[in-house]
Amino acid sequence: MVAEELGATLVVMIYIAFVVGIANVGLLLGLLSTYWKTYKEVKSQFTIGLLYFASVLLIQNILVTIALALPLIIPIIPFQIPVSDFGRPHLALFFINIIQLVALTILYKITRE
Repeated sequence: MVAEELGATLVVMIYIAFVVGIANVGLLLGLLSTYWKTYKEVKSQFTIGLLYFASVLLIQNILVTIALALPLIIPIIPFQIPVSDFGRPHLALFFINIIQLVALTILYKITRE
């Protein structure tokens, strides 16, 4: 049902992006664990910045992965969005860019100190 509306190639791309999102979440959880262990030993501002940075990226990746899974879980969503607009989610990209801006700002501030 979803494949008919979106096209088989787009559905495969969504599944691949979903799997990559899960991998990113796993990697970020590993980074957070490593940064936390380092912080307990070193207690530096830079390590705190890395913890904040990885946390914000983790939140972003969880939200994007959920957004990618929604059309696969709830088939009604793609039917209400024209296929031409499905490939260009401007509002979602806006929020992703805002979250990345916050994360990069944290990293830049900590790096400059």
